[in-house]
Amino acid sequence: MKINTNSNLYTFMYASVMVIIVAAGLAFTAYELQPLQDKNVKVEKMQNILQSVGIQSTVEDAEEKFKKYITKQIVVNVKGEEIKGTAFSLNLKLEFKNKPEDKKLPLYIATLEDGSKKAIIPLRGKGLWGPVWGYLALEEDFNTVFGAVFDHKAETPGLGAEINKDAFEGQFKGKTLFEGKKFVSITAYKGGFEKAGDTEHGIDAIAGGTITSKGLEDMLKADWLFYYEAYLVKNLK
Repeated sequence: MKINTNSNLYTFMYASVMVIIVAAGLAFTAYELQPLQDKNVKVEKMQNILQSVGIQSTVEDAEEKFKKYITKQIVVNVKGEEIKGTAFSLNLKLEFKNKPEDKKLPLYIATLEDGSKKAIIPLRGKGLWGPVWGYLALEEDFNTVFGAVFDHKAETPGLGAEINKDAFEGQFKGKTLFEGKKFVSITAYKGGFEKAGDTEHGIDAIAGGTITSKGLEDMLKADWLFYYEAYLVKNLK
C-alpha cells in the first residue's frame, strides 16, 4: 500500500517517531554523562572549600589537595552537638528547608602548611533570582574570618553577581562574628561600613545589588549561619 506522505496522519506519525527517537537519544546521553557531571560537581565543591582557606587547586589536583588539607569533617546540630553523618555528602539545599531541630550542619577543619587550623562552614541562602551559597573559613578562635568564597545561580551580571569577585570576598577577612559571646555576624552596609562606623562586623554592600547583598547578609545571620551559633560558642577562644 502506498503511503500518502502529504496526509495529516503521516505528518503526525513522522513527528511522533522523531520525538521518541530524539527523547531516547537525550535520555541516553544524560545517563552516560551523569557520572562525569557528578564528578565535576564534586571537584568544584572541593575547589571552593580549599579556596576559602587560600589554597588554589585545579580539576586535576583538587581531590589530592582536599585529602591533604581537609583533615576533619564533622556534622553538628543546632545544639552544637556532633552527630553522625559525613559533611561532604550533605545536601545543603535540603537542609536549608528542614526545621531547625532537624538540620544537619556540615563543617570542615583544614590544617595548613604552617600547622594552623581553620574551620570552614558551608553556607546557603537566597539571592534576588535564585540561591546563593558559599564557604566561610574561620581562624582557630572560631570568631575571626580567615577567608570567604561565594557563588550564585542567577544573580544579575555586574550587580548581584559581584558576590563571587575577589574585591567583594576579600572584605570578609579579619571581620568577626561575635561581640563577647553574643553572635552578631556580618552586616552589608549600603553606603559603606566605614560610614556606618562598623569596622569589626561590617562590609560594603554591592552597588546596585541591594537585594543580593541583603540575601547574603541574611545567609550569614538568621537564615543559615545562626544555626551554628551553639557550636561556635562552645569553641570560642
